[in-house]
Amino acid sequence: MTKLSFTKMHGAGNDFVFLDGIRAPLPDLSRLAAKLCDRRFGIGCDQLLVLLPSKVADFRMQIFNADGSQVEMCGNGIRCLFRYVRTHGYTAADEIAVETAGGIVKPAADGDLVRVDMGEPIFDPSRIPTTLTPPPGKPGGPILMAPFAIDGREFRVTTLSMGNPHCVIVVDDPAAFPVTEIGPRIARDPRFPKGVNVEFVRPEGRARIRQRTWERGAGETLACGSGACATAVACALGGLTDRSVDVVLPGGTLRIDWNEGDNHVTMSGPAEEVFTGEIEIRS
Repeated sequence: MTKLSFTKMHGAGNDFVFLDGIRAPLPDLSRLAAKLCDRRFGIGCDQLLVLLPSKVADFRMQIFNADGSQVEMCGNGIRCLFRYVRTHGYTAADEIAVETAGGIVKPAADGDLVRVDMGEPIFDPSRIPTTLTPPPGKPGGPILMAPFAIDGREFRVTTLSMGNPHCVIVVDDPAAFPVTEIGPRIARDPRFPKGVNVEFVRPEGRARIRQRTWERGAGETLACGSGACATAVACALGGLTDRSVDVVLPGGTLRIDWNEGDNHVTMSGPAEEVFTGEIEIRS
């Protein structure tokens, strides 16, 4: 048995086990990730985050879902990485560049919060990816409020990528909606070849949106940063809100701005370290 050091962190209730692969070598996480994430037999978290060195950015972040699968990007997670590297002496910079499987992302200090430039939303169906088709004459998308039937129910969906795939659905009341029933069915639907994160949302005026999220490979989470960005873009694109909104999630509120000038989406929100510890694993 060997001991593995970890830090427990969260961003608006979206919780993570954070492993430092710069300070010490790590075991094969493809084998261990699901166990570490398990809330009964491991430490417990929505996702496992791994800090690694990078040849193309200041740091690299690897992300494992609770089921052990890897994903491209996590908005709440990258805020936690920024908080970790500043708190633990890796950098004093107010902005850093982080290599992810979804591209290079730049988190920065924003008072007590952390701001992240999430880049431009991607609407091209082949890059999301989805087999849903955009309107005639618009092969590059967007797919906006398109009909989507599943289990005898029909929804209107907007699909886009924020470094990972999202499907945004406007509902009457996210709190009462059967997210745990419908979410996994859509997340695994073959019309999304790599799976999809599903946001169930309700605009509340021009500058506020309420949201619940079903994340592929993780289940319902208290917050999803990239999902909040996707929701803000989808609602603005559909004329339901302005381009700057507060997205209210079960675990907290994220501020999302979709800039008309450069088309980039920025997100500001909290990132907190909860506790540190060690867990014994079989070597």
